[in-house]
Amino acid sequence: MSAAVPPVDATVPDTDREARGPAAAPARTRRRPAWHPATVAAVAPETPNARRIVLDVPTWPGNDPGQHLDLRLTAEDGYQASRSYSIASSGPGTRVVLAVDRVDGGEVSPFLVDAIEVGDGLDVHGPLGGWFVWRPSDDARPVQLIAGGSGIVPLAAIATAHVEAGDRTHFRLLVAVRTPDDVFFRPELARAADAGVATTVVHSRRAPAGQPVGRLTRDALAAAVFPPDAGARVYVCGSTPFVEQVLRWLVELGHDTSDVRAERFGGG
Repeated sequence: MSAAVPPVDATVPDTDREARGPAAAPARTRRRPAWHPATVAAVAPETPNARRIVLDVPTWPGNDPGQHLDLRLTAEDGYQASRSYSIASSGPGTRVVLAVDRVDGGEVSPFLVDAIEVGDGLDVHGPLGGWFVWRPSDDARPVQLIAGGSGIVPLAAIATAHVEAGDRTHFRLLVAVRTPDDVFFRPELARAADAGVATTVVHSRRAPAGQPVGRLTRDALAAAVFPPDAGARVYVCGSTPFVEQVLRWLVELGHDTSDVRAERFGGG
């Protein structure tokens, strides 16, 4: 599948400024979403069921950690199909990293995981989303990241940006997966852990030797995340059932819902 739609993008300065230390940060750039032609630059297995896809998008305006895009495929007969995917990369570059998990019976994800090749063309629309993003700032509150399965994708982007910025905010990451093989972005998460991101991985079906096996529970969540009185900014991403359960537990534990941001994903 391939497509080519000319971009109609522009960037405009954001007049809001965030103070960082003694000097104000440069004005942020508000990136208007637009369609951009993209070419697959690299592909690699991410998990047994998922693939990492690197796109070359010459007109991409950059994106903030936590944003997403719409990806569109066009068949030779003109039929089009599109899905939304979180972006695993961030910053001003024109290389966009995705990690796609195969959804059985899906229309787009099986093609992206099993068939797409380097050099193939497609279209992306973005960057999208302003609520789930993270940026370095003078906000001293800690940051809690909670991921279910492939919900780690935007959170890996946030953790990586935090490390690369030399940001001194206290970070914690909780990841719930079935087995060790199902952890996305293991090298990136290992670097984040080495840089001080306190990381907990819960395995529901098979765990490394010496670690417990079991689904995430409210008690396990409470033990892994910042306590409610820490006032942490919380980012939760995963399937709808996972996110809804985590949100209920956070409320029961006393977390302020105004500090919680959530993203859910569905079929593909």
